Order: sequence, then C-alpha cells, then structure tokens
Amino acid sequence: MSPSSLNQRRAVAVFLVFAFAYFLSTLVRAITATLSPTLVDEFGLQARELGLLAGGYFLGFAATQLPMGHWLDRHGPKRVLMGFLMVAVVGSAAFAMATGFSGLLMARILTGVGVSACLMAPLTGYRRWMDPSFQMRANSWMLMTGALGMLCSTLPVQWLLPVLGWRPLFWVLAGLTVLAVILIGCVVPGWHEASAAKPAPAAPTSQQVHEGLWSSYRVVWRHPYFRRMVPLGVITYGGMLAMQTLWAGPWLVRVSGYSPLEAATGLFALNAFMLVTFWAWGYFNPRLTAAGWSADRVITWGAPLNLLALIFLIYRGPEAGPLTWALFCMTNSCMSLAQPAVGMAFPPAQAGRALSGYNLVMFSGVFAAQWGIGLLIDGFTRLEWDVVQSFQGALGVYGVLSAMAYVHFVRRAGDNAGVAP
Repeated sequence: MSPSSLNQRRAVAVFLVFAFAYFLSTLVRAITATLSPTLVDEFGLQARELGLLAGGYFLGFAATQLPMGHWLDRHGPKRVLMGFLMVAVVGSAAFAMATGFSGLLMARILTGVGVSACLMAPLTGYRRWMDPSFQMRANSWMLMTGALGMLCSTLPVQWLLPVLGWRPLFWVLAGLTVLAVILIGCVVPGWHEASAAKPAPAAPTSQQVHEGLWSSYRVVWRHPYFRRMVPLGVITYGGMLAMQTLWAGPWLVRVSGYSPLEAATGLFALNAFMLVTFWAWGYFNPRLTAAGWSADRVITWGAPLNLLALIFLIYRGPEAGPLTWALFCMTNSCMSLAQPAVGMAFPPAQAGRALSGYNLVMFSGVFAAQWGIGLLIDGFTRLEWDVVQSFQGALGVYGVLSAMAYVHFVRRAGDNAGVAP
C-alpha cells in the first residue's frame, strides 16, 4: 500500500481498523447461510421466507446508500461510520432477542442499515488519501477481509452453535461492533486531518448545502460510465453475492445432500477460495494496470468465463459441491473491480456519492436475488418440479439475466468518459 496523504504507519492502522469493521459486517451478512437449517427448524421458514430474511439485510443496506453518500462527502468516513455502526449494535441485539419471523426480519433490516457504511466509508477515504493505482489494491484487500468474515461465518459458527447457541452469538457480535466504534474513533483521521498532499475540497456553498438529495446525485445517475456498469452490479455481481451469502448453503443441503456440518465445511472452503482470490486481485492489480489491463478489459474477458462456470454448476446438479461453487464465485470476482473503477470516474469531492450510488443498485440486486431465487424455487416446486430441478431453474433464470447484463456492458464500451487510467 502506498498512501499519498497519510504516512505509511498511519495508513496501515487506518486500513486495519476499517478492515475489522468490514470483517464484522460480512460475518453478520453471511451468517444466515450457516444458520439457515437452525432457523428453518426453529421458526418453520419456507424458502421464500428464508430468502426474504436474508435479503432483509440487503434491503436495509440499500435503503441508506443515497443519504450516506451525501454525508460521506460532507462529513467524512469517521463520523458517518461510527454513527451507523451504533445502529448495527442495536440490530444484532434485536436479532438475539427475536421471538418470531417478523422480529428476525426487522432486526436484519436494522443490522443492514448499521453496517451499510463499512465498505463505502473506507473507499471514500481511500479516494482522497491514496494514489489511484493503489485504490484498486486497497479495495481488493478490503474484499479479502470481507471474505475472511464470510469464512468465519461458516465452520467457526457451526462449531460454536452447540456451545453457545445462535442467540448469544449475536450478543458477541454486538460487543465486537462496539469495539470497532471505539477503534475508529481513536485511529481514523477526521475529514480535514490529512496532509496537504491531497487538500480537502472547498467548503460547500449555501446552494450546495441546501440542494435536494436527488439533485446531488443527478451527476452520478447521468454519468455514462455509471450507467454502463449498473446491470453488471445489480444482476451479475449482486446475484453472486446473494448465492454466496445464502443459497449456496441450501443448495449443498437440499440438492447435494450434505448434512448441516458438511455444508458449513463446504462454505468454509468456498470462502477460503474467495479470500485467496481477493488477496490475489489486490496483489496483482497495480501490475495489471501498468500492463494495460483496466477494470473494463478484465471484466470483458472474465464475465464469459463466469457464465460458463454457472452453466457447469447448473449442469452438475447434485454433483455440484463446494469446489464447483468456488469456481463460479471466483470467476465472478472480476466484477468487484467495477466499484472502485466507478469511484475513480468521478472527482474526489463526488466519490462518496458515486460509490454509494453504485452500492445502492448493487445491493438492491442482492436483495432481489435472495428473495427472487426463493420465490422461483417455491414457484417451480408448485409446478411439480423436484428440488434439484427447482434450484437449477432458479439459477438458470439468473444466468439468462446475467448474460443480458454482459451484452449491455459490451454494447456501451465507448461510455468511459472520466475513467482514471
């Protein structure tokens, strides 16, 4: 990491504190895949309810993105992230105390709201504090930390369930989130503390302060590069996150016939592969950029491979285990490069809104995919398809939509105005 406006020691400390908060957010995001058998047994959930419960996290997550991006640009990552994380503390506590599906759903929505700044806040800070070539690396290593959180949501959680139970686990998560708030307050610089190497933008005018929220995002919605990337974020990457954080688990149990412990072990392997993948992206991104491999070029070549991996997964059916799922998710990881690329297409003063706007559409896609796949599975079941065919049909619909998103991306190849080299 090569910081441009923080000394190296401070930059590493800031990264680690941000990474700890993001680790917690992805752990609580993915934990429903491991807990799904327990929650289904205890609350009698159907597939559509399980999908809605997991998707509720992303619904809350997406709902905050527009005001959050506005606040990040005005107040900076430190203040915004600390405030949001306190909401996550309340959400984790509420989940631990829930007595029915409605309580679980509201707690998941609240938790999604609370952790919704855990990636956008760091990326907004990195946009101002780091050189462009290292923003991609920082983003990939943040995602690597997120993969570690997902890793810990599998076997470690499965091992702890008989010892603690799922409710005390959420009290532990609430306590760790409080610790993250304290660390952020002690380590992360304020919005105007960075050195003069990257001077803060001028204070907003009175007109800018009072402009409407939607008006402040107009430049983001209208940007051609943003529009080019939206379908990939909503459908292709958002759908993969929906399956990695929920439907991979039920597939292993209901389609492949794994026990809950075997499924948790498979999810552990899947997320271990993703951790290594994001580490590799972070390590090689500056070299790829120097060699002329922009995010667009990587996605152009990587997306077809991902579609082939999805077709292979569907074709294998009950034989599609953790390694097949890992192949699908790893080939999809190239889509993660779109988010920092979108941020660099805008000036630093607009980066928070650009990143949050893209996060909004992406996590709206995750919510739609988690709930939608559950609805499709139940719908195909009512057509008297068996369990395997129902899951295959749901993923087939996702594959068709993902292919359409790729066609849009290729057809809009000239919409790269403002993108950093």
